[in-house]
Formats: sequence, structure tokens, C-alpha cells
Amino acid sequence: MNRMTSFGDLLGPQPVLLPENSEAEEALLNKADPVQVVAEHPAASIAWAYLAEAALDRGEAADTAVNHDIVSAYAFARTGYHRGLDLLRRNGWKGFGPVPWSHEPNQGFLRSVGALARAAKAIGENDEYARCLDLLEDCDPRAAAELGLD
Repeated sequence: MNRMTSFGDLLGPQPVLLPENSEAEEALLNKADPVQVVAEHPAASIAWAYLAEAALDRGEAADTAVNHDIVSAYAFARTGYHRGLDLLRRNGWKGFGPVPWSHEPNQGFLRSVGALARAAKAIGENDEYARCLDLLEDCDPRAAAELGLD
């Protein structure tokens, strides 16, 4: 029996809903230092996304287009992206298909991809930027807008 996915595709893969990492998520919501959260939960994409987004905000506020913070953001985002890919694959994702933004535990991965897109664009990695936007579109067509990338 075919079931409709949340994206309306009868034949497509079912959405991947990642498990919660409640310890890391709670720590971040309680304003814990993301560096400490990453040290305690290195597989938590959400913690890497926090680091990347903070570095991007600092870097974008600086006077120079490319700076230490932008490069650090790229590295943090890429780490969060790869840790998220590992978790997605362990949860049945085959490299394509829905990863809904509305499922909060998915947001660490999606935010890492968004931060990677921003950092890639800032350092002139236009192919990487386009790949990240394509991935976000494939995962959830709303994700780029939620991340301010439209």
C-alpha cells in the first residue's frame, strides 16, 4: 500500500524524522555555551549550527568580506552538515527525499546546510552555495525561506 508523504508524492520516500537530542537541544535553549555543547555532544548538528550561525553573524558584521569568522563558520557548518548526514543515513535516508523543517530535531541538520550555504557564498564557493540550496529544496521546499535564504 502506498502512502502519501507530507510532500504529496505517492511514490516518493517517506519523510525522515530524526530522533531528538534532548540534552544538547535543552542545553542550547538554556543558553549554554555552544562550544561546551559541541564538546559534550559532538554528533549534535544543532550545536554545530549554533557555532556556525554565530560565527557568520560576527563575520558578516566585520569590515572585510572574507575573514576568520566566515572561514570558521564554513568549517563549523560543514561539520554539522556531515554529522547530520551520518544521522540521516542511520535513520533510513538514501541521499534524497523529505527531511521536514517542521520536525524540530531535523532543524540542526537543515540549519547547518543553511549556514554552509551562507558561508560558501561569502567565500565565493558558488557551486557549493547552489548545491546547498538544492539540498534544502529537496529536503523541504520551505527550509530555505525559514533560514532566510530565498
